[in-house]
Amino acid sequence: MRAKHFWIGIGLIVLAGCASKQSQHKDTKKISHTQENMNTDTAILAGGCFWCLDAVYRQMEGIVSIECGYANGKIKNPTYKEVCSGLTGHAEVTQLVFDTDKTSYAEILTVFWKIHDPTTLNRQGNDIGTQYRSGIYYRNDSQKEIALKSQEAAEEAKLWEDPIVTEIVPLDCYYPAEDYHQDYYTNNPDQPYCVAVVGEKAAKFRKLFADKLKK
Repeated sequence: MRAKHFWIGIGLIVLAGCASKQSQHKDTKKISHTQENMNTDTAILAGGCFWCLDAVYRQMEGIVSIECGYANGKIKNPTYKEVCSGLTGHAEVTQLVFDTDKTSYAEILTVFWKIHDPTTLNRQGNDIGTQYRSGIYYRNDSQKEIALKSQEAAEEAKLWEDPIVTEIVPLDCYYPAEDYHQDYYTNNPDQPYCVAVVGEKAAKFRKLFADKLKK
């Protein structure tokens, strides 16, 4: 009898596990289906440590998903350690998927020019190296035109005293960063760098762009 009860118990566990997997599968399909019905576009931006832009744009209305990654370097699938060496040529970037019915590429760039310092070459604050450069990596001619006009507008508005040195170039390659870099600020709010740097930029966004905060 004990053996019979044992196998019945195993069967119930297996069924429960299958039900759980089926439920997760349905939820995933539902989310994917929702995004498929959106009018979306993708922006890839570099503005120093990617944790900062990640934290900033997660607050913005119309942003569907964000991923930290590495763009426009010389080797495939680089690691964080390799990128930090400054030898691979990659920039730390955020890939933003956005709902074009709620925001636009131009609006995203309006935030970009104000939320980091685009006048310091290969540097943001104490973060120094080519991986911390300011960059806009366009995916088509339309994005290129918008980016160039946006930079011109930022210069005319004299948002910064020094000349803008942001590179505006085609996206050559992109690789996702390691899992622990994703949504880093939310998962590590008390980490010293997050308190001193990332949190400050996130707060700056809330102050300057209250009208663009997610509802």
